[in-house]
Amino acid sequence: MTDADRTQYEHEDEKQRPHEGPQGSGREREGDIRPGPRPERSPRTLAVPDLSLVVLIGATGSGKSTFAARHFRPTEVLSSDFCRGLVSDDENDQSASGDAFDVLHFIAGKRLAAGRLTVVDATNVQPEARAQLVRLAREHDVLPVAIVLDIPEHVCAARNAARADRAGLPRRVIQRHQRELRRSLRHLEREGFRKVHILRGQEEAEAAEIVTERRFNDLRHLGGPFDIIGDIHGCRSELESLLGRLGYALERDALGRPVDAAHPEGRTAVFVGDLVDRGPDSPGVLRLVMGMVGAGHALCVPGNHENKLGRYLKGRKVQHTHGLAETVEQLEKEDDSFRAEVAEFIQGLVSHYVLDGGGLVVCHAGLPEKYHGRTSGRVRSFALYGDTTGETDEFGLPVRYPWAEDYRGRAAVVYGHTPTPRATWLNNTICLDTGCVFGGTMTALRWPERELVDVPAEKVWYEPAKPLATEAPGGADGRPLDLNDVAGRRIVETRHMGRLAVREENAAAALEVMSRFAIDPRLLPYLPPTMAPCATSKEEVRGEGAGEGFLEHPAEAFAAYRADGVREVVCEEKHMGSRAVVLVCRDEAAARERFGVPEGISGALYTRTGRPFFDDPEPAERILQRVRECAERAGLWAELETDWLLLDAELMPWSLKATGLLRKQYAAVGAASAGVFPGALGALEAAAARGVEVSALLGRQRDRASDAAAFTEAYRRYCWRVGAERPAGAGTAEPPTDELAGIRLAPFQILAVQGRSLAGLPHTEQLAMIDRLVEAEAATEARAAAGDQDPAGGGRTALLAPTRRLVVDTTDEASVAAGIAWWLDLTADGGEGMVVKPLDALVRGADGRLIQPGIKCRGREYLRIIYGPEYTRPENLRRLRVRHLGHKRSLALREYALGLEALDRLADGEPLWRVHEAVFAVLALESEPVDPRL
Repeated sequence: MTDADRTQYEHEDEKQRPHEGPQGSGREREGDIRPGPRPERSPRTLAVPDLSLVVLIGATGSGKSTFAARHFRPTEVLSSDFCRGLVSDDENDQSASGDAFDVLHFIAGKRLAAGRLTVVDATNVQPEARAQLVRLAREHDVLPVAIVLDIPEHVCAARNAARADRAGLPRRVIQRHQRELRRSLRHLEREGFRKVHILRGQEEAEAAEIVTERRFNDLRHLGGPFDIIGDIHGCRSELESLLGRLGYALERDALGRPVDAAHPEGRTAVFVGDLVDRGPDSPGVLRLVMGMVGAGHALCVPGNHENKLGRYLKGRKVQHTHGLAETVEQLEKEDDSFRAEVAEFIQGLVSHYVLDGGGLVVCHAGLPEKYHGRTSGRVRSFALYGDTTGETDEFGLPVRYPWAEDYRGRAAVVYGHTPTPRATWLNNTICLDTGCVFGGTMTALRWPERELVDVPAEKVWYEPAKPLATEAPGGADGRPLDLNDVAGRRIVETRHMGRLAVREENAAAALEVMSRFAIDPRLLPYLPPTMAPCATSKEEVRGEGAGEGFLEHPAEAFAAYRADGVREVVCEEKHMGSRAVVLVCRDEAAARERFGVPEGISGALYTRTGRPFFDDPEPAERILQRVRECAERAGLWAELETDWLLLDAELMPWSLKATGLLRKQYAAVGAASAGVFPGALGALEAAAARGVEVSALLGRQRDRASDAAAFTEAYRRYCWRVGAERPAGAGTAEPPTDELAGIRLAPFQILAVQGRSLAGLPHTEQLAMIDRLVEAEAATEARAAAGDQDPAGGGRTALLAPTRRLVVDTTDEASVAAGIAWWLDLTADGGEGMVVKPLDALVRGADGRLIQPGIKCRGREYLRIIYGPEYTRPENLRRLRVRHLGHKRSLALREYALGLEALDRLADGEPLWRVHEAVFAVLALESEPVDPRL
């Protein structure tokens, strides 16, 4: 039997004293206690844990249903009579009892799985009936509680006689129930009931009161802030240093030993266990932690090393391995009272805590969601030891089961136990054991800030059995991508929008694109979300073109943000190109180290669906090199302390990537119009000259020809030739011009850098950094033109384009009017339009929900490309103004949340499969059916 198995069985049989100190008092401990009779707080008060299976026991007619109705909600009570009626239409049909109890057990299991208090109203006088219920409670890791109604036989008989449906019940049935009940009373604890309440007589049953008690591990009412500290293993000096960095003031006794530490801002330390063994001063660590817990300045959960030490202090036979020998030797120098205090402290530790409204779980070895707040030996065993695969590694140590890889819970799980080189988030879990005793660091997590603080070990105090390495996927290495990560219906947990579902058919469509056309997934850390359109406008055109209207207008975008409580927005010029994501590394070595790509690759340039922009990698590499140079000259590498940048941008011209679309969809319309209308107009004009009345028809056709010409002009604005060309009149020996000639890249946001996501950085700050990139390129070209022999410049056309913008106050009429005028001027000059964004970037509404990150507002002439040459005609505009935007907006928010999640995982250094999960989900949502014109 392993230590973990032995611990589970011992704790299931081991009596636990009520916990003392700030972690709770007077509440029932979890299932690691020995069943036994307990003194009640008052003769008529029955304590029931808030999550438990309450089993009512009593003969027929003892008043169980009346008792249940008086003390529990109707939804909490499951009656065998009612279930019998469900399956047979007769609550007294005993032949249906088997099916009735199947139904009862099924419903009880569903309630317990959902964390609901459940009461079983049945006679339950037979041991085999109770055994099924105890087993059900254990399956769901809740406490079984027995409430016995020991009512005299004559009272039961009188009550049955008063019921029409039981008036003929034989007296021997009640007598048999009473005999079975008498035989059971002394053995209920042995059967597995953690609490047994016996009500003797009618008066005691009627006077009883039920008091619901909170479980020991339920500290949801404590909201922090917390400082959660990883494994200490006797490293007292490092613990003092870490507490000092966290801002705690140490208190020492007369001998100078630390005995308490308090934070001036009222923060609470939380220790994840493994306080002892291997290190130089386990008693000192215990003295400090026990003092903090006793003073209410800290909480503590047990580690497997405390569990083993506790058994030793009780006189149990344990092996003095894995550092216990050192702790025993150190404790022998302490007096008996201190050792007794340590034994009592360890005995009182609770396996795990649920904190901060259920959003935080702290334990030693990790805990799946199904065990959160549960109480059983199985839960305690997992919290102490975790789980293993049953295999051993080359060092003879058990291979830990990577439970965190499958975790999808809402609560953040913070734990230790498994030494790892650095603490990294994985599926909303984080391991804080960074191997201090092995020469690593001691790490704390500030909650809710999610900020990591660590101090280095003073020395290697204990040689590890194997080198520190991330066992479970959580570091940058992780495991390879797997089809099961993306196939079928998926649920992706995001930090900003909770759980987001991806339908199976959408995942299949994304898999087709990703597997056939996308770039190397190692270079695909992000996909941009779709953009929400503004509400349909009813504004009419003033001046020239009067009589026609707008389909989109900035007034609606400003009003939408004003309604969401967003005062300041930034209006950014919308470049007419193709959305591009630029991943540029400082050099090839940085790309290899962070993204694991082969030599010769220094980044990526890809479309919003993950496809490479160029079939030939050379143009992309030249663009990356230009951006890299500008970042160096602008000082961004050093300022942002990064070796890579992830940029969101537009790559122009539109024709660079959309040549096929232009030829098939747009140029064909323009060519057909140019070929048809001159002849048609000529014929109509000739007919009019002959006196034929065709003026109305001629007017309509002239308008149509004008619309077609406007359509052609609209898309031609965004198309031009690019690439290397020889100067006019030059010979074959003359070198071509810049091969990037005509290509413009307009970055508008730095999404992430090494170690952090910048998606929440205000847009004005973002654009200021982008301006520095553009200015760095312009300065280089200016120096080259002035004769400065700068190898980076000379003979090159500008690549980087600035993004014009305007800040608007949505509550100020003059500012809104200025924003509208700016948009009108922008679109009148042929611009596509603008994107309106909250100035502070990542914004939530009063209800806590994400607000749209951007609303696109496109110009009248650009929309002609989207909706067709004649869309501005009143009859067409009336039809087009009936637009259903809800699904598009929902899609934009969901994709935005997934994009933020991908950036957070990338910045946290999570493995590729974790980042790819969110990226793939964005692409999958893109296959949802939405009107493409929106």
